[in-house]
Amino acid sequence: MAEIQGRCADGFGAVADALAASLEFEDVGASAAVYVDGDAVVDLWGGYADAERTVAWERDTIVNVWSTTKTMVALCALVLADRGELDLDAPVADYWPEFAAAGKHDVLVRHLLGHTAGLPAWETPITAADLYAWSTATARLAAQPPQWEPGSAGGYHAMTFGHLVGEVVARVTGRSIGTFFAEEIAGPLGADFHIGLAAEHDPRVATLIAAPEGDKPAGFPVGVADANTTAWRRAEIPAVNGHGNARSVGAVQSVLACGGTVGGVRLLSQAGCERVFDEQFRGVDRVLNSPIRWGMGYRLENRTCSWGGWGGSLVLVDFDRRMTVAYVMNQVLWEEGYRRALSILLAAYASID
Repeated sequence: MAEIQGRCADGFGAVADALAASLEFEDVGASAAVYVDGDAVVDLWGGYADAERTVAWERDTIVNVWSTTKTMVALCALVLADRGELDLDAPVADYWPEFAAAGKHDVLVRHLLGHTAGLPAWETPITAADLYAWSTATARLAAQPPQWEPGSAGGYHAMTFGHLVGEVVARVTGRSIGTFFAEEIAGPLGADFHIGLAAEHDPRVATLIAAPEGDKPAGFPVGVADANTTAWRRAEIPAVNGHGNARSVGAVQSVLACGGTVGGVRLLSQAGCERVFDEQFRGVDRVLNSPIRWGMGYRLENRTCSWGGWGGSLVLVDFDRRMTVAYVMNQVLWEEGYRRALSILLAAYASID
């Protein structure tokens, strides 16, 4: 078994075994965390931060987690809704008037969070460089028509989710999504997660490693090569460019598992947390082409909400067990990429049950 570091509470050794096995056979570098009642019962890491396996993955190594970032964006919206500053049932255009163009006056904020707005992609091809120009990218979304009647179907907004919800947050608060998240969520919780990474953190960033199949799937606008650049790190691309580790991902999302308060920091009411389960869509997702239940920014299953990032990262919040499980890595895998996270998740459940 590969060597891992960190700490693991009594009874959770299966999680350590799962991470060690993953590092032995598929992973290069990774971290895993399990929180119960807001306490980190598992905080583990191991492997290497580079493809050449010369730089050790350390306690404070962070990495681009791709779409796991969306859970942070959704949490920002839920916090604002709980404060009464954002009405999830209001038209987006109430906050972002330009958005009403091209027949989108009836698109509601909850449609954005539930992947039912009909804007799963930009109407014309977009590049990584285009994503760095926030005002241009959001203006393009505001100008284009929806691909289907908003609210009538679900279709994963893989790249647009962050710009859509992020612009609403910016219009409500006067702060970018990255700044709001840093000041109102990550900062109070002391969580090492960033949407838009400052240069001071660059030495801690693990290099993403492309899957054997290549840098990116056909038709996908960005890939591993883009995510390893300085320009990518500095930008706020809140659908896909959050940087953190399992500890920070779990710390933030455990707020939901704990009824809105963790470590003495209150971000949400209990009712505000439960809003996650307001189902927005149930059926076959038009983009993913698979069955799914979308809640307010998260995939739903029973009393859990979750989402993961391209290549294998994952966070799941179990409300009944007050447990949060997180896994992040630098080796992107296309085929069965989530198998590694699933092994961590199953080990956590075996341990707590």
